[in-house]
Amino acid sequence: VQLQASGGGLVQTGGSLRLSCAASGVNFSIDNMGWYRQDSEKPRELVAAMAPSGQTAYSNSVKGRFTISRVNDKNMLYLEMTNLKPEDTAAYYCNADRLIARGYWGEGTLVTVSS
Repeated sequence: VQLQASGGGLVQTGGSLRLSCAASGVNFSIDNMGWYRQDSEKPRELVAAMAPSGQTAYSNSVKGRFTISRVNDKNMLYLEMTNLKPEDTAAYYCNADRLIARGYWGEGTLVTVSS
């Protein structure tokens, strides 16, 4: 199993970033996938989720600004982030419900939004 998030960086308020997650050892056809974020002062939170059916869900804080997507045959998960705000600053991780239950977290990618 390996989950590698990438694409983070420094961006100004109002800017955009696209995060990628190379996922091995997961199956998008059966695994619920999600993007999570954590900063130093808050617990890790789920910001975007995608079910095997393709149904998506978003936290209220990112709804309308972030879009989760996937490419099944490449086992790639994406998070398109637009209209970024300073409060979006965090380390971002991708994961599957099944792996979270086992305590596994891959490497995240840091997003910093300057005001």
